[in-house]
Amino acid sequence: MKSYFNILLAMTVLLSSINCTKKSKSSEISAVDILGNPDYLAISYGGYREKTRDVQPSIEELKEDMKILAAMNIKVLRTYNTKLKQASNLLAAIDQLKKEDPNFEMYVMLGAWIDCENAWTDHPNHDAESTEANKAEIQRAVAMAKQYPDIVKIIAVGNEAMVKWATSYFVQPNVILKWVHYLQGLKKSGELSANLWITCSDNFASWGGGDPIYHTEDLAKLVKAVDYISMHTYPFHDTHYNPVFWGFLPQEEGLTHEQKTAALMLRVRDYAISQYKGVADYVKSLGVNKPIHIGETGWASISSGLYGNEESKATDEYKEGLYYQHMRDWTKDAEISCFYFEAFDEQWKDAGNPIGSENHFGLINLQGEAKYLLWNLVDQGIFKGLTRNGKPITKTFNGDKKALLKEVFLPTKLIK
Repeated sequence: MKSYFNILLAMTVLLSSINCTKKSKSSEISAVDILGNPDYLAISYGGYREKTRDVQPSIEELKEDMKILAAMNIKVLRTYNTKLKQASNLLAAIDQLKKEDPNFEMYVMLGAWIDCENAWTDHPNHDAESTEANKAEIQRAVAMAKQYPDIVKIIAVGNEAMVKWATSYFVQPNVILKWVHYLQGLKKSGELSANLWITCSDNFASWGGGDPIYHTEDLAKLVKAVDYISMHTYPFHDTHYNPVFWGFLPQEEGLTHEQKTAALMLRVRDYAISQYKGVADYVKSLGVNKPIHIGETGWASISSGLYGNEESKATDEYKEGLYYQHMRDWTKDAEISCFYFEAFDEQWKDAGNPIGSENHFGLINLQGEAKYLLWNLVDQGIFKGLTRNGKPITKTFNGDKKALLKEVFLPTKLIK
């Protein structure tokens, strides 16, 4: 009997040691280990199912999504604000999954939304900030990072908060700089982990990769203050606003429809790379050697407006699939993290227009159907036993590529 209890005690100690080791490992993993690591695929995430964010996703719904993303080998998520319950619910959901399965691994780049004074009104003041709201966002981010140090590995101050076309809310770089300095100070004092990385996630132009109007002293200070640069690139939107790459070359006229599409999407990839290089060149011009990762990029599958078949003809699942794969391949080879936008379609973004492009950037639609770029994963059975809103993950177009290709249109512009 004594021998039995000794064995039982030894097993308990061993299991406890294993669990502590796994917990310690997730706490020790930092952004240094994650960013640029192909074993840690990243994605932008919103779990909203309804036409309004007044309905926040529940912890059970978020756990459902986490299991789907984990099956896809996604291990890093990006969120956008701390005010709404999704952020805290998401961290709780991941924490529960980790307790249920010590091998479950998911990390978060936690976004803190930043607004200018009088944002979202008819008279925004872009030279001042919404001080109390921004302070509350940052304080909540700090609290979450302290509560879940094994999950929150990055805090992003603002989302496209400096780019001047964000006319409803953009701020000057000194506002972002203020809060970055604040968070870096908390790291230095030991209140936040020294391994927690601080950044701002913004448009490539805001990071100096485009118009020189952004090349200010405060931006240079910000580049030096963040732990890494998180830049956005959206060739998709430039199929309308700056379509220098969007068309066909004379020598491509004899190609098949699929071949023309393939050639087109390679130019799209190269356009995104050129925007990345623009940021890298600016950072280098400041004498700074700092990591640069893709904080956001994506391609919509449907549009009723500027990008649909009556306009730039950019949207369909086939082009979306090619863009996704090109970006994953390039960033893997270049050791760059790419927070692809986004995991699931969300219908609140353009609630009054069901086929508005902003509702259709997801890899999986609201019916639980995997878009073309994920068809191979459905075939491999990685979603077996998983559901979203009670529905198994199936294929769009019933997996019929010929039916899909009938909806693929090409721009008519000749590139000289």
